[in-house]
Amino acid sequence: MQSMMNPMASRTQKRTRRAVRKAGREAKDAVSNPILEFGERYGYVVRGFLYGAMGVIALLLALGRVSHAADQKGALHYFVNNSLGSLILGLVAVGLVPYSVWGFVRAVYDPLGRGKEPPALVARLGFLWSGLAYAALLLAVVQVLLGARDALEHDSVEGIVGRVLAEPMGRVATGVAGVVAIAAGLGQFVDAWRAGFARDLKKGAMTKEEYATAIFLGRMGMVSRGVIFTMTGWFILSAAWLDEPSRARGFGAAFDALLKEPFGHFLVFLVGLGLMALAVHSFAYARWVRTLSEKPRRK
Repeated sequence: MQSMMNPMASRTQKRTRRAVRKAGREAKDAVSNPILEFGERYGYVVRGFLYGAMGVIALLLALGRVSHAADQKGALHYFVNNSLGSLILGLVAVGLVPYSVWGFVRAVYDPLGRGKEPPALVARLGFLWSGLAYAALLLAVVQVLLGARDALEHDSVEGIVGRVLAEPMGRVATGVAGVVAIAAGLGQFVDAWRAGFARDLKKGAMTKEEYATAIFLGRMGMVSRGVIFTMTGWFILSAAWLDEPSRARGFGAAFDALLKEPFGHFLVFLVGLGLMALAVHSFAYARWVRTLSEKPRRK
């Protein structure tokens, strides 16, 4: 009986592997559509705009010009009452759609060839976190465009964690989310050290100076993002451990916490500079990122 089961199990495993490979190819083909590739590049422009706004606000916080830092939602809130606010938010929303989807695709199907080694898996967790975060931001922006003008005012992390903690197994789910966020933050440090993102750039289309500058700015940005991702994950994990939703805070709270440390203003200033570097790096990605129709470069 066992001898009969082994061939059956083997055939089932082969069919499963073929199905997974086929799904991966289909996903890659789908997101290789020229229109979606344009959306991906436009998404990097929007990401650059958001991180640039966060970086400017962080610098103003370090210099004492504003009282609180802002996450991406808070940065967008500055535009709500602007005469061009609806136009700006609409353009941001259009870019968030493909960029959020792109985060999930990179995490699940690995179209850019990060691999399955531990550092690569940590980086892919970061892509998953990116997809979730930008999807939540997209929802808030859409709510504002539909008339809920206060949707960008509140810390969405605390609200989401509060709702999750109220559910059965909510503490476990929140704890897992905190661990994922911390892993994503640590992955940023790994990516900064290894410069794995360099494989996504079309080096042959860039001058040596452009390529070196993009790598340097990317490393600066990854370190800054690693700091705020890791701190945000710790806040979420603390909320799960203590069953206190108020402990779960977003990027803005991470800046406020840094400000209370020794040399806090200097630290916030450095992180703000890193976020502005990440903004410029994002614009470089929008121009030179390797599309999915091109084979990723191996180191």
